[in-house]
Amino acid sequence: MTASDQSPPPDGEDEQDVVEHVVEDVRDDIRHGHVADDVSHVLDERLHDAGVELRPERVDDLAEDIESDVST
Repeated sequence: MTASDQSPPPDGEDEQDVVEHVVEDVRDDIRHGHVADDVSHVLDERLHDAGVELRPERVDDLAEDIESDVST
């Protein structure tokens, strides 16, 4: 199951934990060749699906970190 398949986090779950989980899912999907779209766009959609809204600048920063990590 990917983050995009999940419902919003249950009450009490830390938003940062959800963000980290979604980031890891996107990172893994990229490594397996399952993401062909813009990483920022994919990450933003998955965060939205998980019930987390971040500033566009923060999403872009996370996407850059993901891209840097998977390219090494």
